[in-house]
Amino acid sequence: MERLGLVWRLNLGTTRGIEATPLVVDGILYQSGPWSVVYAVDTRKGEIRWTYDPKVPRTFAEKACCDVVNRGLAMYRGHIFVGALDGRLIALDATTGAPVWEVLTVDTTQHYTITGAPRIAGDKVVIGNAGADFGTRGYVTAYDALSGEQAWRFYIVPGDPSQPFESPEMEAAAKTWTGEWWKYGGGGNAWDGMAWDPKLNLLYIGTGNGGPWNRLHRSPGGGDNLYLSSILALNPQTGRLVWHYQTTPGDSWDYTATQPLVLADIEIGGVLRNVILQAPKNGFFYVLDRRTGELISAKPYVYVNWAKEIDLQSGRPVESDFSRYEQLNAEIFPGPGGGHSWQPMAYSPQTGLVYIPAREEGFTFGHRPDWQYKPGNFNTGTGNAAGNPTRRDTAAPRSEYLGRLIAWDPVAQEEKWRVPYKAPWNGGVLTTAGGLVFQGTAEGKFVAYDAQSGKTLWEADLGSGIIAAPASYEVDGKQYISLAVGWGGVVGQGTKFTERILPGAIYTFALDGQ
Repeated sequence: MERLGLVWRLNLGTTRGIEATPLVVDGILYQSGPWSVVYAVDTRKGEIRWTYDPKVPRTFAEKACCDVVNRGLAMYRGHIFVGALDGRLIALDATTGAPVWEVLTVDTTQHYTITGAPRIAGDKVVIGNAGADFGTRGYVTAYDALSGEQAWRFYIVPGDPSQPFESPEMEAAAKTWTGEWWKYGGGGNAWDGMAWDPKLNLLYIGTGNGGPWNRLHRSPGGGDNLYLSSILALNPQTGRLVWHYQTTPGDSWDYTATQPLVLADIEIGGVLRNVILQAPKNGFFYVLDRRTGELISAKPYVYVNWAKEIDLQSGRPVESDFSRYEQLNAEIFPGPGGGHSWQPMAYSPQTGLVYIPAREEGFTFGHRPDWQYKPGNFNTGTGNAAGNPTRRDTAAPRSEYLGRLIAWDPVAQEEKWRVPYKAPWNGGVLTTAGGLVFQGTAEGKFVAYDAQSGKTLWEADLGSGIIAAPASYEVDGKQYISLAVGWGGVVGQGTKFTERILPGAIYTFALDGQ
């Protein structure tokens, strides 16, 4: 590891958060940044080939819950795809950066934004959106990747039941809602996690939280509120639902299931299983059969008190008696930031471990009976309710180390090792076949750990907080590690970990670098 050194550094000239993992094809590195700007970089020289700025109106910053970030790009047959913050999906010529086509995927009169990466599924490019907290209704849309023609759209939550339902799935989902949820949007927005299995011909979508958060306002008669906080398996040709699994029925805590979905083939009980691995916000680590959606196992990977366990027979959480916070203000773990958020985790077939950028924080929820919906505002329906008792969790772990890198065994469902961090918001993870785990930290360190033991093998101080995940690739027979550096996003600016905010940059390392 002592031979690993810097090959080049490229300043991108922004101090806003950079959250995307680089995409490298044929020696060209494609990077997205704030305001959905795309950069094409020659990996051999560290020089920009072209830049594309979609010129998103700056007023869209007001519609973004968590800064004007972008979490990545997709490529198909010479096209680079980017989802712009203002709701456009844009196809660029990968060689020149010239726009090939663009389509508006959202109603711009509502508070929709796009911060997630498009996904390729066969000849389709699929995009979701964000905005559950602002009163929108989530959906995903597939377009022909070469022409931009819309192929299908799948709504995640049902609309006004007095109108025709868009699909049988929405008609069935409406039976799990009560009240007048459609007036508040409902939420469920798929703002990040998606994956495609070409062998099974299934497209997996992780869905978001309810809008507003508090189910007592959104669906006052109860109900699971499908398909909030769920993993959906769709047919990528038709957009029809094949199966679903709901991680948090009747979500009231902002427990999205939009966290990264890892597809792996793992031997469980002597049988090789095709599985999905996910560590969503709610604090439980899930192993699902990706053919059928069957729950194989689920255990907490961080401290959890909103539920006691996941019942393997029903697949449902066994909730704590205070979790719905109707008559009291309750300190709930995890908080709305989740045990794990959008930062990518990584699975190593060599070690059989999953490496999770996790966090340990609670939040006090309370039912606000005086809450009123305000279109275009941040709507939660929660907060300390005056006159109600407050339940503080005396059993919860209390530490200055709020973040941690966890090595998790998905078969045994147990932690193997951890590295603690004081900051809760650290970078995404890369693991390599060489037995290494790379991660950037809020303090600006880029670190390589031993994948088996967690021992620190190498680190470099890059001077500014890191939240994106690195990429590993080979050009001309040589392996490189590249990552974008630049602190920002939902908890970035103004925290004690961001004294050294430097311009966003791409760093590239290789053996025998400087």
